[in-house]
Amino acid sequence: MRADGIIDGFGIHTTTVGGLDATKSVISLFENLKRKDVNVIFLNGCIISWFNVIDLKKVYEKVGLPLICITYEESEGLEKYFKEYFKDWEERFEIYLRNGEREKIKLKTGKMVFTRSLGLEKDEVKRILDKFTLDGAIPESLRIARLLSNSILKNFNLIGKSYD
Repeated sequence: MRADGIIDGFGIHTTTVGGLDATKSVISLFENLKRKDVNVIFLNGCIISWFNVIDLKKVYEKVGLPLICITYEESEGLEKYFKEYFKDWEERFEIYLRNGEREKIKLKTGKMVFTRSLGLEKDEVKRILDKFTLDGAIPESLRIARLLSNSILKNFNLIGKSYD
């Protein structure tokens, strides 16, 4: 999505539910777009597809663009869930810790978000989020991506299926 709100296209990629391929999927998604005009990457959280942890630093290094990862609620942490659900919990937890602490940012809409960013200062992150967030807490590009992915899952009856 451009800064003026125009959507230039979509990319779709899958990850394994409960896997460890989210980082690779995010990088592939970007590379498959074959766009030279992207200025920043937005991620709606660093854990997707049931604890499939995105390594933000790897994405940032491979893609070479500033990155903003956003979450919307306070959290007590995830170590206990990693331990409870996964034999490889230490690897997942290590990636999660490597992503760093979240910073709290109050948007122009009055909503609070929690961000991890690479390649940007906190004031730049706020400025960018304020530009892309028209209402509430979710930037438009992420809101539209969520709507699209939920529609695909629902309409192709993919909810609850394995994506191996």
